[in-house]
Amino acid sequence: MKTIKEKHSLAMRWTHWVNFPILTIMIWSGMLIYWANDEYSITLFGHKFVRFFPDWYYNLLHIPSRLAEGMAFHFLFMWFFTLNGIFYILYTLISGEWRQLVPNRHSFTEAWLVLLHDLHIRKTAPPQNKYNAAQRIAYTAIIIMGIGSVITGLAIYKPVQFYYLTWLCGGYHFARIIHFALTLGYVFFFLIHVVQVVLAGWNNFRSVVSGFEVIDEQPKPVIETAHENEKA
Repeated sequence: MKTIKEKHSLAMRWTHWVNFPILTIMIWSGMLIYWANDEYSITLFGHKFVRFFPDWYYNLLHIPSRLAEGMAFHFLFMWFFTLNGIFYILYTLISGEWRQLVPNRHSFTEAWLVLLHDLHIRKTAPPQNKYNAAQRIAYTAIIIMGIGSVITGLAIYKPVQFYYLTWLCGGYHFARIIHFALTLGYVFFFLIHVVQVVLAGWNNFRSVVSGFEVIDEQPKPVIETAHENEKA
């Protein structure tokens, strides 16, 4: 027998789906800014061995001439990114949702079991309530990463006005490295997240859209039901 059970609140679904296009625009516009000064590479004895993006890539997309466009979009949507993040954090704190998101002392051990189960090395599924241990760690990490992006972003955007943030990040250049590394972290998280959604199946995806999931509950055996009637 199939039953419908509420799984995700409207606030959680709203912040989740709003954050996706915002973060996409933030990464795209941030890369336009980075491409204007592509300084990160693997260099040894004055010879540059590896660059993140080759020259033909820049010429194909006419990237070097779009710095102003990237800055305009990035500095506009950073406010939406920040406000959406603040709203989500406040919601989890006020609603008590944080109890199901923050990792506990067993999460790191259980996360390893989740990985083994996903790789089909371990047959028994690890314990899971609303979120499993790996999800707890990942979703908490992404919140910390978001806070880090805002802090390092402000340190880069206004290094004089926010000199204390710049100092806290280890200086302008180190803040830029952290900001860039966090961007790579978002891309990595997104790819893993999509793979996990596909593996989890349609029912899990539908719950993030509608807020409800369909659960297939097995009916009680006839013998057990008859035994309970005798007790009554």
